[in-house]
This record gives sequence, C-alpha cells and structure tokens, in this order.
Amino acid sequence: MPQLTTHLYIVRHAWAEDPGPGVDDHARRLTKKGARRFQKFMRHLRAGGMEIDLIATSPLVRTQETAAIMAEVFDNAPPIAVVDALAPASNWQALVEWTIEQDAANVAWVGHMPCVGRLVALTIGDGSAAIRMQKGAVASIRLDDGPGQPGELEWLATAGIVEGE
Repeated sequence: MPQLTTHLYIVRHAWAEDPGPGVDDHARRLTKKGARRFQKFMRHLRAGGMEIDLIATSPLVRTQETAAIMAEVFDNAPPIAVVDALAPASNWQALVEWTIEQDAANVAWVGHMPCVGRLVALTIGDGSAAIRMQKGAVASIRLDDGPGQPGELEWLATAGIVEGE
C-alpha cells in the first residue's frame, strides 16, 4: 500500500546569480557563496531532525542545484524529480496530485518566489495568506490528512538561524 505524504517541505532556491540583460533566467546558477551557505543551513536542519525521502524541483537550473545540495546532505540521498508544475507560475493542484502519486512520507518541493509563498499558503489552507520566503528558506508543513488537505505550518526557517542574522 502506498505511503501517504505526511510532511512537506517547501523550499525557495538558494542564492543565485543576478538576472541581467541578456541573461537567460532559466540558466541562472547558484553562486558559490550561496551554495555553501545553503549546504551549511541544510546540515543544520538535518541535525535538528529534518528528514526527506523525495525532492521535487522546478526545471530551472538554480532550483535543480538547490535540490542537489539537499540530496547530498541527507544520508539516504533522496531522489530528485524535475516537476514542471514547480516552474515559475507553479501549479499547486498538479503538485498535490504528483505528490499523492509518490510513495514518500517526507517530500520537498523546491521552487521560486513568489510561488513558494503562495504554495505554503495554499498548503496550510489559507490561499490569501501573505508568506514571504527569503532565498534558501524552508517551510515545514505537517500534513495529518495528506496532500491537498489543510496542513499545519510547523516552522519557517532561513539560513540566518545558522549565521546569527
């Protein structure tokens, strides 16, 4: 019998190269400093009990690099799936349906602002809530009734908790 997803982590990609004229937004990569900072943050969250069985990421480069850092940090090396519904202008319903089809208790969605803030709001059952997520932020949502039903925001953390910001 498939396992019901009971924990969802919604993640904004880590610090990336600045957009600029002639820069393809889809190809922007993480900065070296941003990647190191996010890795340190993920190690801190893992030490605090965070567990991930599966990571879904937007098809854009910076989110895929963020997902790869997450997978490297966790001992179980969770698989990464590229999910188009996480691209900018993300589709919450498609993400819920995709997540329900997976056999994973602890799932992470890696995406972009302002979409990740909206995804958090929809997942906790308040689509009108304004939730701001800094680069590299992680929202932890408990889903007692599974994906698609209102969940409980347990915490929202930024790298500043590791750096004393």
